Amino acid sequence: MKIAFSPCPNDTFVFHAWVHGLLPGAPELDVMYADIDITNGLAAHGGGPEVMKISYAALPWALSEYALLPCGGALGRGCGPLVLSAGGVNAIKDPAALKGLKVAVPSERSTAYLLFRLWAAQHVPGGVGEIVILPFHEIMPAVRDGLVDAGLVIHEARFTYPNYGLNMLVDLGSWWEADTGLPIPLGAIIAHRSLDLAAISKWIRASVEYAWAHPEVSRDYVLSHSQELAPEVAQAHIDLYVNEFSADLGDDGYGAITALLKRAAEEGLVPQMDWEALRLFKDV
Repeated sequence: MKIAFSPCPNDTFVFHAWVHGLLPGAPELDVMYADIDITNGLAAHGGGPEVMKISYAALPWALSEYALLPCGGALGRGCGPLVLSAGGVNAIKDPAALKGLKVAVPSERSTAYLLFRLWAAQHVPGGVGEIVILPFHEIMPAVRDGLVDAGLVIHEARFTYPNYGLNMLVDLGSWWEADTGLPIPLGAIIAHRSLDLAAISKWIRASVEYAWAHPEVSRDYVLSHSQELAPEVAQAHIDLYVNEFSADLGDDGYGAITALLKRAAEEGLVPQMDWEALRLFKDV
């Protein structure tokens, strides 16, 4: 079975057991390690692997071919994207000052960018200027070096941005949670509708549970794919993004996903969709 997910610590931690043949009865995986911008594009235009990790913001374009699975993704509290600017005297303190400025984002259809657009509509009168798409690991250096005025960052950048001398302008996760009371939907696991979705969900959940029961077993695999992160940063990343929603989205998870995409659809940022279709495989 072909699968695509990122080399980030949360994904490699979640899928380690399945990738390494530690789940009885699960098929062998042919893994494609890909940045979220790549998988978002594959989900939207077809031709991608049978199972993929994508942004929730890209889900409306994928649901004709793929189904949302109830486990394995990234959703939680205190784990949202950050908007960063240069530090020191060049730090941007007022969100309104982003008007007309150049901002780097990790994917045009990322949840991070969707949250940013919803937030900016309320806090940046007149709107930001040029949007530049960069791989997420290139964004902080670009802000530091003055190639862009601000950057939208995800993943372990929450822990490492001070190392680049950068200033946090806003935590979009905190904004979303304060605005809605809901967790933040970040990354979804989807599978082609022609597959046995119940079985795939069972194997993913078993892989998550194996990872929690044997956290040391996946350590070398995680670090080998984590872009030279220090072990403690990789572990902090896992602790933040692999949580109860990774095992089961539950009512809170589905509620958060629906709230985000409905608000985005009302703003014309994503297509309208069959909201009940999101929950079709909730109880597998």
